[in-house]
Amino acid sequence: MTQLNTPYPATACLTGFLRSRGVEAAQEDFALGTALKLFSRGGLGRIREGAGKVPPKKRTESVRGFLEQFDRYAETVDAAVAFLQGRDPTLAHRICTRRFLPEGPRFRNLEAFVAEEGGDPLAWAFGALGAQDRAKHLATLYLNDLADVVRDAVDPRFGFARYAESLARSQPTFDPLAAALAAKPTLVDETLRGLVRESVQRHRPDLVLVSAPFPGCVYGAFRIAQAVKEADPRMATALGGGFVNTEMRGLSEPRVFDFFDYVTLDDGERPVLSLVEHLRGERPRGKLVRTFLRRQGQVEYLDSGESDIPFAETGTPTWDGLPLDRYISVLDLLNPMHRLWSDGCWNKLAAAHGCYWRKCSFCDTKLDYIARYEALPAKGLVDRIEAAIAETGRTGFHFTDEAAPPAALKALAAELKRRKLSISWWGNIRFEKAYTPELCRELAESGCIAVSGGLEAASDRLLKQMNKGVTVAQAARAAKAFADAGILVHAYLMYGFPTQTVQETVDALETVRQLFEAGCLQSGFFHRFACTVHSPVGRDPGRFGVELEPLPASPFARNDVGFIDPAGVDHAALGRGLAKALYNYMHGVGLEADVRSWFEGRVPRTAVKRGFIARALSGN
Repeated sequence: MTQLNTPYPATACLTGFLRSRGVEAAQEDFALGTALKLFSRGGLGRIREGAGKVPPKKRTESVRGFLEQFDRYAETVDAAVAFLQGRDPTLAHRICTRRFLPEGPRFRNLEAFVAEEGGDPLAWAFGALGAQDRAKHLATLYLNDLADVVRDAVDPRFGFARYAESLARSQPTFDPLAAALAAKPTLVDETLRGLVRESVQRHRPDLVLVSAPFPGCVYGAFRIAQAVKEADPRMATALGGGFVNTEMRGLSEPRVFDFFDYVTLDDGERPVLSLVEHLRGERPRGKLVRTFLRRQGQVEYLDSGESDIPFAETGTPTWDGLPLDRYISVLDLLNPMHRLWSDGCWNKLAAAHGCYWRKCSFCDTKLDYIARYEALPAKGLVDRIEAAIAETGRTGFHFTDEAAPPAALKALAAELKRRKLSISWWGNIRFEKAYTPELCRELAESGCIAVSGGLEAASDRLLKQMNKGVTVAQAARAAKAFADAGILVHAYLMYGFPTQTVQETVDALETVRQLFEAGCLQSGFFHRFACTVHSPVGRDPGRFGVELEPLPASPFARNDVGFIDPAGVDHAALGRGLAKALYNYMHGVGLEADVRSWFEGRVPRTAVKRGFIARALSGN
């Protein structure tokens, strides 16, 4: 599971590449397929069977409500899903009455927004009109209620964006995953298994590639491979994707190869093409590229050292075979940028491979997906944009770059203007001085609707420690230039970086408050710093004033590593205050309050002067 509103780009990129090299390739999205099977009239009937087996005393409120209102859920689920797919927009009027969909515990928080008795709990968000968005939010709550039932009654690991994540994230041993895969399949497992068997019977592939970008995809990936081998053991299976590239680089666990014949590292084009040639008898096994396999019971790593396919030659992604009209757009009231992530079916492309900065001390700077930077000429990028529009009929694009280069975006804007091509696009950037008001206006005119960038700790000392290459004042001016051009600005914010003090955390919140107050930011998210073994902090902790906790020898996954920070700050407690403050700031609430009021217990007064951001914006 990743997201249900748009295809994850890995399969589209690999399918397009393989076809460009004359290899017959097809793609399937089993995450979407599983969700659509579960959340259908027939699927709810099977969920009810599982829920009915839960002893009454152990039934959660979600399960009790589902069983009591089952007939209403069964009557409405197909209609609600069709509405979220955009196939039945007129249903919005019935959904907005609050009498069409049954309402479970997820709806309870709506009442917190009622300003007075008899008030409209969603008026602050959608006003008197906004029926489509209002209905989409209500239908999202309905779907989340059903997901809670699945979790509470049939599979405790279930989640839309993360499924069984704890079985894979930085696991020093394969044992938990092996035990789960050997256990009796749950309803979710059986649903996935059926989809896989139907698919391999339809396509009859020689090689099945499974991409696992995140820990929450890994259990499902192994279940897919398991189902493939059950259907036909002669079919070769290979695992790749972001999780493999970051966490499985030291793989020595033979049991992985009970499910996958091959595991490949980094960009898939060259390793997969080598695998295809090997399976055709055109390449000896010893000439495979960045590939793990099992031989005589032991894991072997083979890499002939061939260079990667140049980014400009990887071909245009194709979404052929993916049911673009069946993806589910949801609307949670978290923040505006999260809406872009979860609402709408975006064409995902990259303007460049890797990161042009590739110096941040918290990032995996030595790994290929960051370290190998290759820009795509604007002409080639717009060629891919035009091909995607022709295939999908959609003009919305999410550029998935680690950080899109300013020069590349400027060239993109010029090429779009030259071709008189109208699109909407958004993506990640660095808040740097290259983003002048003039450039930001050009980007807005080219269709840029939103950007996200790392402001991180909002502290010049820590930004220097992080090697971000920007100051708070520079970031503020860049953010304001985007915002003034009518572009939504989202800030990635970080707390708990090595040696970060309570004072610096309080000061960071005050800086963020002023950025919202000045109109530089419209959206943001605080996340806790995590040290990875591939980052500069993980490779040289002493330079950052911390000591790494010993990692057990791991034959399976290895990425996150704990560390001992002499500052001794309770970052978890501070994080709750940061999240609460940011939620309110995004809704224009609490901007006049002293930032100390958001934290539990006593914290020091901020050392950031009032007007700091205003002076930075004026150049003083």
